[in-house]
Amino acid sequence: MSTVEQRNVPVQITAIGNVEAYQTVQIRSQVNGQIETIHFKEGQDVRQGQLLYSLDKRPFQAALEQAQGNLKRDEAQAANAKLQAARYNDLENQGVISHEQADLQRTEASSNSAAVYADQASVDAAKVQLQYTDIYAPIGARAGALMMNVGNLVKANDTPFLVQLNQIAPIYVTFTIPEARLSEVRQFVAAKRLKVIAYPKGQNSNNTEGLLTFIDNGVDPQTATIKLKATFQNKDRRLWPGEFVDVVLKLSTVHGAITVPTKAVQSGQQGDYVYVVSKAGTATPHQVTTVGIYQNLTIVKSGLNPGDTVIVDGQLRVAPNGKVVVQSSLPPNAVVGNGINSSDTATGTGGDGQ
Repeated sequence: MSTVEQRNVPVQITAIGNVEAYQTVQIRSQVNGQIETIHFKEGQDVRQGQLLYSLDKRPFQAALEQAQGNLKRDEAQAANAKLQAARYNDLENQGVISHEQADLQRTEASSNSAAVYADQASVDAAKVQLQYTDIYAPIGARAGALMMNVGNLVKANDTPFLVQLNQIAPIYVTFTIPEARLSEVRQFVAAKRLKVIAYPKGQNSNNTEGLLTFIDNGVDPQTATIKLKATFQNKDRRLWPGEFVDVVLKLSTVHGAITVPTKAVQSGQQGDYVYVVSKAGTATPHQVTTVGIYQNLTIVKSGLNPGDTVIVDGQLRVAPNGKVVVQSSLPPNAVVGNGINSSDTATGTGGDGQ
C-alpha cells in the first residue's frame, strides 16, 4: 500500500529531439581554378574570417593586369579627345570649321570617356575575381570532411562542395509536441522563458540545459504535431549534430499537488478509480480525476485527500468494501527537487472476508 501525498510536482512535456547545427555552411568556390593550398585540417574548429583555401592566382592576376592596361590606354585616348574637342570648340566659335565637324569631335570625346568607365568596371571585376581565389570561413564553426584536396580543379558553385562547416556552440535541439499541448506551451512561454533539458538517448543523467527559442508557425496536419526548437550554449560540446536525445520541456510547477503511484490508478466503466483502505481495513473504490503523470506518479485533481491509504498492487484480488490484508508497505520516498526519485510500492490482498 501507499499513502496519498501532497507535494510540488513539475508540469512538463517529454519528447524525442534531434540535434541540429546552429548554422550550416557548405563552402564552394565562386571562380574556376585549381586548389593550391588548404589552410586547415578536417574536423578542426575554424574561426570566422579564417583563410581556408587558396586557388591558383596566376590566371586572375594576368586578367587584372590586362584590364588595367586597357584602362590606361583608354584614359590617354580620352584625355587627347577632350583636348581636341576643346580646340574644335574654339575653331567653331571663330567660324573656321562647321558645326558638324565640332559635333563629331565632341561625340568622340564622350565615347572615349565612356570607354574609360567600362575599363574601370572591368578592373574592379578582375579584382573581385582575384579576391575569390582566397576562400575564408564565413562563420566560426567546426569543419567536416574534406570533399576535394590540393591539386583538384574546381568550378564556380559546383557540386560537390569543398567542405561543410557546422556551428555547434550554440546548437539547436528540434522536437515535436502534440497540438493539444500547444495552447499550454504558448500560455507559459508568454510569461517566462521555458527551460528545456536534454538527456543522451536512453539515459537519465549527464543532461544539459537550454531555452525554448522557437515555435513553428503551423501544425503538421498529417501528424497533428508542431515543431519546437531549443537553443543550448553547448560550450562543453556535449551535444553533436545529428544525434537523438530525450527532451523534457519544463512548463511550470504545481504546488501542493495530490499524487499517488501510477500503479494504484485503475480504469473502469465510470472512469479512473483507486482502492482506498479505511481505518477498519476495508477497501473502497474511489472515483478520481487525474490531470497528468510525472515519472511514476499520477497527479489527482479530485477524489482523494492527503493521508489516504491506497492499494498499489493486487487490485484484482480486492473485492469492493471487503477486508484487506497488508502483505507489505513501504514508506514514501524523499522528495528530490520538485519531484521524487521513484514510486512508492506496497501490496494488498482482500475479498472473501480477508
